[in-house]
Amino acid sequence: MNERNQGYFFEDIKLGMSAEFSKTVGDADIMAFAELSGDFNPVHVDEDFAKTTVFKGRIAHGMLSAAYISTALGTKLPGPGCVYVSQALKFKAPVRIGDTVVARVEVLSTLPEKRFVTLKTSCSVEGKIVLDGEATLMVPAKPL
Repeated sequence: MNERNQGYFFEDIKLGMSAEFSKTVGDADIMAFAELSGDFNPVHVDEDFAKTTVFKGRIAHGMLSAAYISTALGTKLPGPGCVYVSQALKFKAPVRIGDTVVARVEVLSTLPEKRFVTLKTSCSVEGKIVLDGEATLMVPAKPL
Protein backbone atom coordinates (compact mmCIF):
# COMPACT_ATOMS: atom_id res chain seq x y z
CA MET A 1 0.00 0.00 0.00
CA ASN A 2 1.32 3.47 -0.79
CA GLU A 3 1.05 6.79 1.01
CA ARG A 4 -2.28 7.61 -0.71
CA ASN A 5 -3.99 4.78 1.19
CA GLN A 6 -4.29 2.89 -2.09
CA GLY A 7 -4.13 -0.88 -2.31
CA TYR A 8 -2.78 -2.78 -5.28
CA PHE A 9 -3.45 -1.39 -8.72
CA PHE A 10 -4.97 -3.79 -11.24
CA GLU A 11 -1.67 -3.99 -13.14
CA ASP A 12 0.13 -5.20 -9.99
CA ILE A 13 -2.24 -8.11 -9.29
CA LYS A 14 -0.76 -11.55 -10.07
CA LEU A 15 -2.39 -14.98 -10.07
CA GLY A 16 -1.79 -16.80 -6.78
CA MET A 17 -1.30 -13.67 -4.66
CA SER A 18 -2.93 -14.14 -1.26
CA ALA A 19 -3.62 -12.38 2.01
CA GLU A 20 -5.17 -13.17 5.39
CA PHE A 21 -6.99 -11.40 8.18
CA SER A 22 -7.73 -13.05 11.53
CA LYS A 23 -9.93 -12.17 14.47
CA THR A 24 -11.05 -13.96 17.62
CA VAL A 25 -14.84 -13.80 17.93
CA GLY A 26 -16.13 -12.54 21.25
CA ASP A 27 -19.60 -12.18 22.72
CA ALA A 28 -19.38 -8.41 22.17
CA ASP A 29 -18.72 -8.98 18.43
CA ILE A 30 -21.82 -11.14 18.08
CA MET A 31 -23.99 -8.69 20.00
CA ALA A 32 -22.64 -5.72 18.02
CA PHE A 33 -23.32 -7.57 14.76
CA ALA A 34 -26.87 -8.31 15.93
CA GLU A 35 -27.36 -4.61 16.72
CA LEU A 36 -25.91 -3.46 13.38
CA SER A 37 -27.74 -6.01 11.25
CA GLY A 38 -30.96 -6.37 13.23
CA ASP A 39 -30.46 -10.17 13.26
CA PHE A 40 -31.36 -11.23 16.78
CA ASN A 41 -31.93 -14.89 15.89
CA PRO A 42 -31.75 -16.57 19.32
CA VAL A 43 -29.22 -19.14 18.05
CA HIS A 44 -26.78 -16.19 18.09
CA VAL A 45 -27.86 -14.23 21.16
CA ASP A 46 -29.69 -16.55 23.60
CA GLU A 47 -27.60 -19.31 25.20
CA ASP A 48 -30.60 -21.12 26.70
CA PHE A 49 -32.33 -21.30 23.33
CA ALA A 50 -29.12 -22.16 21.48
CA LYS A 51 -28.49 -25.12 23.81
CA THR A 52 -31.70 -26.70 22.45
CA THR A 53 -30.44 -26.58 18.84
CA VAL A 54 -28.22 -28.93 16.87
CA PHE A 55 -25.31 -26.60 17.76
CA LYS A 56 -25.76 -27.11 21.54
CA GLY A 57 -24.79 -23.49 22.17
CA ARG A 58 -24.56 -20.04 20.63
CA ILE A 59 -22.92 -19.58 17.26
CA ALA A 60 -21.75 -16.45 15.48
CA HIS A 61 -23.70 -15.07 12.54
CA GLY A 62 -22.36 -16.55 9.31
CA MET A 63 -22.22 -13.09 7.83
CA LEU A 64 -19.86 -12.01 10.62
CA SER A 65 -17.27 -14.41 9.21
CA ALA A 66 -18.11 -13.15 5.72
CA ALA A 67 -17.35 -9.64 6.97
CA TYR A 68 -13.80 -10.80 7.77
CA ILE A 69 -13.43 -11.72 4.08
CA SER A 70 -14.53 -8.20 3.24
CA THR A 71 -11.84 -6.91 5.61
CA ALA A 72 -9.13 -9.00 3.93
CA LEU A 73 -10.23 -7.77 0.50
CA GLY A 74 -10.70 -4.13 1.43
CA THR A 75 -7.59 -3.68 3.55
CA LYS A 76 -5.04 -6.18 2.22
CA LEU A 77 -5.70 -7.68 -1.24
CA PRO A 78 -6.58 -5.92 -3.47
CA GLY A 79 -6.85 -3.38 -0.64
CA PRO A 80 -8.18 0.17 -0.39
CA GLY A 81 -9.80 1.44 -3.57
CA CYS A 82 -11.29 -1.89 -4.68
CA VAL A 83 -15.06 -2.30 -5.05
CA TYR A 84 -17.08 -5.49 -4.56
CA VAL A 85 -18.88 -6.78 -7.66
CA SER A 86 -20.04 -10.16 -6.34
CA GLN A 87 -19.54 -12.70 -3.56
CA ALA A 88 -20.64 -16.33 -3.40
CA LEU A 89 -20.57 -18.05 0.00
CA LYS A 90 -21.01 -21.59 1.32
CA PHE A 91 -21.24 -21.98 5.08
CA LYS A 92 -19.59 -25.25 6.15
CA ALA A 93 -19.40 -25.20 9.96
CA PRO A 94 -20.37 -22.97 12.89
CA VAL A 95 -18.12 -20.38 14.52
CA ARG A 96 -18.33 -20.10 18.30
CA ILE A 97 -17.36 -17.51 20.87
CA GLY A 98 -13.61 -17.75 21.40
CA ASP A 99 -12.86 -19.14 17.93
CA THR A 100 -10.18 -17.37 15.93
CA VAL A 101 -11.39 -17.00 12.35
CA VAL A 102 -8.76 -16.74 9.62
CA ALA A 103 -10.13 -15.17 6.45
CA ARG A 104 -7.99 -15.94 3.39
CA VAL A 105 -8.24 -14.55 -0.14
CA GLU A 106 -6.30 -15.75 -3.18
CA VAL A 107 -6.28 -14.36 -6.73
CA LEU A 108 -7.75 -16.86 -9.21
CA SER A 109 -8.16 -14.77 -12.36
CA THR A 110 -8.24 -11.29 -13.85
CA LEU A 111 -10.40 -9.70 -16.54
CA PRO A 112 -8.37 -6.75 -17.88
CA GLU A 113 -11.11 -5.13 -19.99
CA LYS A 114 -13.21 -4.55 -16.84
CA ARG A 115 -10.33 -4.47 -14.30
CA PHE A 116 -12.07 -7.34 -12.46
CA VAL A 117 -10.15 -9.66 -10.15
CA THR A 118 -11.71 -12.94 -9.01
CA LEU A 119 -10.48 -14.41 -5.74
CA LYS A 120 -11.05 -17.64 -3.84
CA THR A 121 -12.36 -16.69 -0.40
CA SER A 122 -12.43 -18.80 2.74
CA CYS A 123 -12.61 -18.67 6.51
CA SER A 124 -11.14 -21.31 8.76
CA VAL A 125 -10.98 -22.09 12.47
CA GLU A 126 -8.01 -24.19 13.61
CA GLY A 127 -7.40 -25.22 10.00
CA LYS A 128 -11.01 -26.34 9.37
CA ILE A 129 -12.87 -24.49 6.61
CA VAL A 130 -16.03 -22.91 8.04
CA LEU A 131 -16.90 -20.82 4.99
CA ASP A 132 -15.74 -20.85 1.40
CA GLY A 133 -16.61 -18.99 -1.72
CA GLU A 134 -15.49 -16.69 -4.48
CA ALA A 135 -15.47 -12.91 -4.87
CA THR A 136 -15.10 -10.58 -7.83
CA LEU A 137 -13.84 -7.05 -7.31
CA MET A 138 -13.16 -4.07 -9.54
CA VAL A 139 -9.64 -2.78 -8.95
CA PRO A 140 -8.38 0.69 -9.91
CA ALA A 141 -5.86 1.04 -12.71
CA LYS A 142 -2.55 2.83 -12.24
CA PRO A 143 -2.89 6.56 -12.90
CA LEU A 144 -1.49 7.69 -16.24
